[in-house]
Amino acid sequence: MSGMANPRVERVEAAGQAPASVGESPVWRAAEQALYWVDIPAQKIVRLRLETAERTEWQLPEKVACIAFDHRGTVLAGCETGLFAVTLTEDAPRGEAMTVTGRKLAAPHFAFDDMRFNDGRCDRQGRFWSGTMVQDMAAANPAGALYRFDERGVLSAPVVDALITQNGLGWSPDGTTMYLSDSHPLRRQIWAFDYDIEAGEPRNRRVFADLHDYAGRPDGAAVDADGCYWICANDAGLLLRFTPQGKLDRQIAVPAVKPAMCAFGGRDLDTLFVTSIRPATGASEHDGHLFAVRPGVTGLPEPEYAGEL
Repeated sequence: MSGMANPRVERVEAAGQAPASVGESPVWRAAEQALYWVDIPAQKIVRLRLETAERTEWQLPEKVACIAFDHRGTVLAGCETGLFAVTLTEDAPRGEAMTVTGRKLAAPHFAFDDMRFNDGRCDRQGRFWSGTMVQDMAAANPAGALYRFDERGVLSAPVVDALITQNGLGWSPDGTTMYLSDSHPLRRQIWAFDYDIEAGEPRNRRVFADLHDYAGRPDGAAVDADGCYWICANDAGLLLRFTPQGKLDRQIAVPAVKPAMCAFGGRDLDTLFVTSIRPATGASEHDGHLFAVRPGVTGLPEPEYAGEL
């Protein structure tokens, strides 16, 4: 692995801030110099303005697992019953969560009642991708699938199926390689696909990395400007970086045992923000909090949804 010294990982949130149960989907909004993320079981979208440490929360009527933004700042949210357009209001007293509802855009056919969307983001052309999963992970049910929601507002048929716990979405800087993982303990694999940027179609699926050979489960991911793929190794308290050839070249320890997803942000996109999960039992003081690390590389701007919400 690379001889580059490992940087310090620090907690971002103010002292006394309650941890997330399942912190996911961090998204940096350069226009606001703010980081957004979700707490899935708490049904919340959270914003943190880095310069002022001002924190704002929005309460949704159902679980929200992933978010993206359109050019106007409207949220495209992958939730428990489908995809929603959510307008984040700013009318609550400071420190109080604002209750918001969304307009349902689309929903796939859920084969089981206990399903929801999970990891999701936009490709380089602004199409939104997200996968579904059965929420009872112990069932190990491969009923999940990956879907594409295009700029016309059309939800595709399943593009990749037979997934247990879909995660790890990301694209190479030129958009021609797509990454996807299944973080269930029975899978623990990351796949790469050739990606047709005109058609929005992944092809030629192959194993990019198998975490049975390393540690942890491959959860949420980010791609840096060098084309390297950063993955949160859930259950191992690690960030792992793989080269475009699938070689592990760096690992960084995170104070939380369950890092969930990472995203580049900050004014120069040189900070890697990491959300985490707080276990129901045996949690440490760090589990469920937000972390930041400067890994010595920069990221790429998170694409916005190309359609109108």
